[in-house]
Amino acid sequence: METFNSPNHMRKILNTKEKCREYLEELRWHGEPVCPHCGSISKYHYKLTQKGTFKGLYKCRDCRERFTVTIGTMFEGSHIPLYDWFYAISVFLSHKKGISSAQLARDINVTQKTAWFMLQRIRKNMKDDDATFDDMTQMDETYMGGKTSAKHQGRRKSKASKTGKKNMGRSVATKAPIFGMISDGKVYAQVVPDAQAETLLPIINEQVKNGSTVITDGLSSYNGLSENYTHKVILHSKQIYCVDGFHTNSIEGFWSHIKRGVLGIYHMVSKKHLPKYCKEFVFRYNTRKLTDVERICQFLQGFTERMYYGELLMKPEWIWESK
Repeated sequence: METFNSPNHMRKILNTKEKCREYLEELRWHGEPVCPHCGSISKYHYKLTQKGTFKGLYKCRDCRERFTVTIGTMFEGSHIPLYDWFYAISVFLSHKKGISSAQLARDINVTQKTAWFMLQRIRKNMKDDDATFDDMTQMDETYMGGKTSAKHQGRRKSKASKTGKKNMGRSVATKAPIFGMISDGKVYAQVVPDAQAETLLPIINEQVKNGSTVITDGLSSYNGLSENYTHKVILHSKQIYCVDGFHTNSIEGFWSHIKRGVLGIYHMVSKKHLPKYCKEFVFRYNTRKLTDVERICQFLQGFTERMYYGELLMKPEWIWESK
């Protein structure tokens, strides 16, 4: 199989639909085509030609259904050629803060709506890291959204703006809270409805092994952690940021990265789609020790599934069908 030393080298070699299709077959099948209909694996599946030319269409020896390497994947049903898909994936995964749909649309000459749908398909198929956290785990919460002071007076819904009290930018009426943990170079981030103990503690108990050392700030929601963990509290309210080598600087550095990415590249992210963007930054962070080509190949090799536009927009008929 062809090896590449950079995403640019990869794009130069895989510059046609056939070369991209053949490379994808080798990555996913390793010489033995897999029928997506019945799961049959065999190098003896029938190769169907069109006007004497083979274009990647197979017929299963067992269930007799036709298939290609893109059936059942994020590429299924797309009119965008594979080399444009490969370009979008390589740029999206190799750029530290991603690429905007407006920029991608200009690069591959499609509409912004099409480019946004492509990027959302890629985000959907980024796999979560299932590893549990142990040893020393830093955890923190952050809030993403526009400033209340920047909104029109009629759209300010924050209770603090009505009472005159400061909320330190933590109003869930105007911002979306995100809870995160980091341990041994692996990060976890999840959009949550609020930062109350009833919301955060079940997530921590599920993801972090009992007896581990957890490091948090002085938020009262973390007060019950000492029952199952060694709890180290860093009182940021008193300008204390490190105690005996314990700190939350790593998780706060990740928050800074994701916020700068959203602000500088995407400019605005709605609450509805924020979990997908969190997933994007988590994936790139957790694979940061891989080379860009290794990250791209790992993504292409993994299981992917098709996303429909109605599903992306969370239309009522799609939500009903998915239940």
